[in-house]
Amino acid sequence: MNTLTTLIDAEEILSLKIGEMIYVSGDIFCGRDMVLPKIVKMSENGECEKNGITLSGGVIFHTAVSVAGIGPTSSNKAEIESSIVPLSKAGVRIHIGKGRLMDSTIKGINQYGSVYAIVPPVTALLDKTVKSKKVVCFPELGMEAFHQLTVDNMPIIIAAANGRSIYE
Repeated sequence: MNTLTTLIDAEEILSLKIGEMIYVSGDIFCGRDMVLPKIVKMSENGECEKNGITLSGGVIFHTAVSVAGIGPTSSNKAEIESSIVPLSKAGVRIHIGKGRLMDSTIKGINQYGSVYAIVPPVTALLDKTVKSKKVVCFPELGMEAFHQLTVDNMPIIIAAANGRSIYE
């Protein structure tokens, strides 16, 4: 099974196939509907780097981070799905969540060399892959703040790549 370590090169993304299970290791970011639109604005304003956020080659997991663990939220919520293409344009290589994305979003991530992946909805399994976590920005949002996790062998399944989706 293939393991990708952040920061991920565009060439590594090109080889991924829909339905393929891979592992992700390294630092990833976590956000959901309240914070991802804020991160898009920060990216558009050139504010990410000065806040310790390197999107290029990165991974964003659509989740909150709580004491109960982590688990994917629906990626097709308007606030989340509308952030996927702009964050891909900013260099995010993998978006992790759950649910079917619109065809236009799949085309958009393909245009910017990104993929969408899903995880089995098993919070306990995912929490065991987390080695460290910290709030990067927007701490006032609590578990929905923008977090950075260090993970080791987090299992994901490629759900959209090269302009195609497993939901077709």
